[in-house]
Amino acid sequence: MGPRTESSIIVEASSVSKRFGARPAVDQLSLRVPAGVCYGLLGPNGAGKTTTLRMIYGVTRPDSGTVRVFGIDIGRDPRSVRSRLGVTLQQNVLIEELSPEENLRVFGRYHLIREPELSRRAHELIGFLELGSHAKVPVRQLSGGFQRRLAIALSLMNRPEFLILDEPTTGLDPAVRLALWSRIRDLKAEGTTALLTTHYMDEAQRLCDTVAIISAGKVMDEGAPSDLIAQRLARETVELDCSPSEEPALLNGLSPTPQRLRVGRRLMVYLDDATRLIEHIRKLDQGQRRSLIARPTNLEDVFLALTGTSLEGGV
Repeated sequence: MGPRTESSIIVEASSVSKRFGARPAVDQLSLRVPAGVCYGLLGPNGAGKTTTLRMIYGVTRPDSGTVRVFGIDIGRDPRSVRSRLGVTLQQNVLIEELSPEENLRVFGRYHLIREPELSRRAHELIGFLELGSHAKVPVRQLSGGFQRRLAIALSLMNRPEFLILDEPTTGLDPAVRLALWSRIRDLKAEGTTALLTTHYMDEAQRLCDTVAIISAGKVMDEGAPSDLIAQRLARETVELDCSPSEEPALLNGLSPTPQRLRVGRRLMVYLDDATRLIEHIRKLDQGQRRSLIARPTNLEDVFLALTGTSLEGGV
C-alpha cells in the first residue's frame, strides 16, 4: 500500500445511473470521496443511497457511468477493491449459533488471515467495540446493540482502508449510538476513510466532514454540514405551531420576508436574528402560550428544504 496524501481520492463515481425496470434508482450521480474523511450520503427512503453503495462496493453494476475505488474500475477488478474495504450492511449478517469471538475468527478466515494474526485481530476488535463481556455468548442471545457492534467489528477484521457503513445505528438506543460514534471517530483518527448513510441528521452533522444530499437518485447539494447550513438558510430558526391562515400576520413587518418551511401545522422560520420575530409573536399572542422554540439552524433543516418540502420566501 502506497503512501496516502491529503488530496488522494478513494471513491470517484462519474455520471453513474442505474434503473430497475422503468424506475431510475440513481440518475447521473457523481461524487468524490477524499482519503481520511467521513463522508455522508443522505436522502429520504428510495433516494438511491443503498443502490449507490452497492455500486461502490461492486455488488451492483451501473447501467452507465463509472465507479473507481482506489483508482480501480470496480466493474473490471472487484476483487482488488474488496480486499481493501469493509462493509457494514443495514441488516446484520451474523452466524447466530456462534459467539462474537467465533464469528470474528470465521470472518477472518474468509480474508485468509492466519494464526497468530487471526487471534490477535479478533482480540483487538473485541476490545475496540467493547464486546468483552459478551465475547463467548451465542449471537442469538445478544441485544440489538451488541449485534450491531459485532457487525461493525466484522467489517474491520481485514483492517480496511475504506469503511462503508449503511445506516449503522438505526434502531439503537442513544447510549449505544454515542458509543459507536466514538468508535467511528477513532477509526477516522487512525486514517480510515468512511462512507456513511444515515437517517439521523444529528449523526451526520457530528460525524461527517462532507455530506451529499440526494433525492430521486440525484445529488441536490454537497459540502461540509456547516457550509450547507450557511449557504442554504439563515443562522437561526424559530419553530412554532400555527395555521396557514395565521402565517401572514405572524410575519408581517419582517423585511426581507424570511425563508420558511411548513410541515403540517409546524412552521420553521429562518432568520439571522430571531429576537425580533419572537417579540412580535409574543405581542400578537397577548399572553397565550403558543408552542415556540428558537434554535440554531441545523442540517435537518437543509435536508427538508432540499428533498421535497417546499421553501418559501426570499433567497
